[in-house]
Amino acid sequence: MSLLYELYQEIIIDHSASPRNEGHLVPMTHFAEAYNATCGDELTLSLQVVDDRIKDVKFHAQGCSISKASGSMMTEKIKNMTIGEASEFSQKLQTILSSDHLNLLSEEAMGDLVALLGVKQFPMRIKCATLAWHALDHALINSLRSIS
Repeated sequence: MSLLYELYQEIIIDHSASPRNEGHLVPMTHFAEAYNATCGDELTLSLQVVDDRIKDVKFHAQGCSISKASGSMMTEKIKNMTIGEASEFSQKLQTILSSDHLNLLSEEAMGDLVALLGVKQFPMRIKCATLAWHALDHALINSLRSIS
């Protein structure tokens, strides 16, 4: 086993065992739920967006370590991004994980998310790695609107 593979495994295990930004936001401006029928993962995502910028984000996941770790890493990555930046990053990451287009984001831009590249070796686990990102896409286009 390569040292790089072991490092990636440690990152996934760390984020799964001690997820960052876990919980539910109150108040929130954006919300989404996601479900992976393949392995039963469930994830909720809540965002607080102020002036087009993600000021806070929380997620709650029940499922495998990959979906939990991806959700944790996602919340760290998107906090303080604009909606446009988060959406663009999400699309690029999902493309990288589901295709051979590795050059869309640098390893530096990906940060800890580079650990998810190992999932590409297991096509059935790609849905686990992208579940939080699909929830993000849905949340960003479905803001909560108050009824007066």
